[in-house]
Amino acid sequence: MTEVTGRTTRAQRMAMPLAREVVKDLAVEHGACIRPIQLRRTNLDTGEQDTVLVPCGHTLAHVCPSCAERARSLRAAQCREGWHLEDEPDLTPDPATDDQKFWIETRAEAQVLRDQAASTGQDTADLDELLTELDEEITNAGMRGKVASAKPARRHRSTRRRQDAPDLPRRKVSPRTVGKTYTAPDGKTFRPSLFVTLTCPSYGRVGEDGTPADPAAYDYDRAARDALTFAALFDRFIQNLRRYLGYDLQYFAAIEPQRRLAPHVHLAIRGTVSRAELRRVLAATYHQVWWPDATEVKYGGDELPVWEEAIGCYLDPATGEILPTWDEALDAIGPEDEPWHVARFGVRFDAQGVLAGSKDASRCIGYLTKYLTKQVGDCHQVQTPGQHNHAARLAEVLRYQPCSPRCANWLRYGIQPRNARPGLAPGRCKGKAHDADHLGYAGRRVLISRKWSGKRDCNLNGVTPETEETPDG
Repeated sequence: MTEVTGRTTRAQRMAMPLAREVVKDLAVEHGACIRPIQLRRTNLDTGEQDTVLVPCGHTLAHVCPSCAERARSLRAAQCREGWHLEDEPDLTPDPATDDQKFWIETRAEAQVLRDQAASTGQDTADLDELLTELDEEITNAGMRGKVASAKPARRHRSTRRRQDAPDLPRRKVSPRTVGKTYTAPDGKTFRPSLFVTLTCPSYGRVGEDGTPADPAAYDYDRAARDALTFAALFDRFIQNLRRYLGYDLQYFAAIEPQRRLAPHVHLAIRGTVSRAELRRVLAATYHQVWWPDATEVKYGGDELPVWEEAIGCYLDPATGEILPTWDEALDAIGPEDEPWHVARFGVRFDAQGVLAGSKDASRCIGYLTKYLTKQVGDCHQVQTPGQHNHAARLAEVLRYQPCSPRCANWLRYGIQPRNARPGLAPGRCKGKAHDADHLGYAGRRVLISRKWSGKRDCNLNGVTPETEETPDG
């Protein structure tokens, strides 16, 4: 302990702990939030106001360790409650109230007026604004979803399966979510569930530390594209598995990186699935991305497309020609062309049966939530020069891979991104997928099916009908 007596040297002052750091350490020690949010609470009956502090609720430990640990514990409880359900969850919606019916009827009448005005060529701006306000009232009345979809028409391509993927029988999915019950020879019944791990395919041989044995032969481009499309591939796997099994399979999944920095997923599945069935569904699961070709770099270095404000487009810096728009580039994809990328899982997977209340169940839940308080890129620390070089090469490839139709990297391949705007430059896209902390995976870390826990009522912020909380200052 440094004792302060009279004048002190710089070394003595530097040895003194900072007061703010002591406050944070004490807060973490006692499980308190280190960055609480100040709210003004108003009693709607009396009008009295007071100030309260609520936890920030951040899920990353380097931001707020206490809130991150609390969130991790809640995820573990959520996983435990839904993994071995014995009764079907009741998620039947409540009947509509008179107020809700009134807003739906009003919205329908306004839509009729809008359609009539559009059919006669009249201006519909006021009616469109009215419909927007009515949609907000419908949401405020306690209804979910939209009456009319505002999404633009989607492009449709042939749904014929690839010739290199086996067919799967497609069964009608029943609403059942609870797994089967098995009876032992002694008459005891039990209902096991499953813990599954799925990985990406191989991109080249790697060592025990996750670094490539031959970096020049390692397929970094494919690794980057698989990471970018991993969430969509997982959705397709669940879709195929449900259709193959014939019931509404429920899951709790967590995304993590392997040592080679490729994403893999751990799943707690309610009920059991045989390894042969999993192997068959994995072999038949793929995800195709029909984007324009991005193999030939047309603009690099300082020779980049330039923005022409007068026409709102990007031009070729040498010829002044307008670059193809996103829709034009999609129209140019012919029936004989190959997709931008085809994502698949690796052939290796792990599946373990788990019983409710067993040590294996607790161990698997701890494994599912182990890294939820860290960024994807922080799950495995870089310790050797080989690991540093491997992470740097993957980050460089991800920097220039297109992450979405709006990604600025499409300019590198001579295509204007969707909704192009001035200031775009290849390698400077602000999408999460390009961040080294995410390793190409920009989706949610925890993926949970809708009927996992069967709970409908949830009060996360402590706001009751008698009080209203607003940010203070």
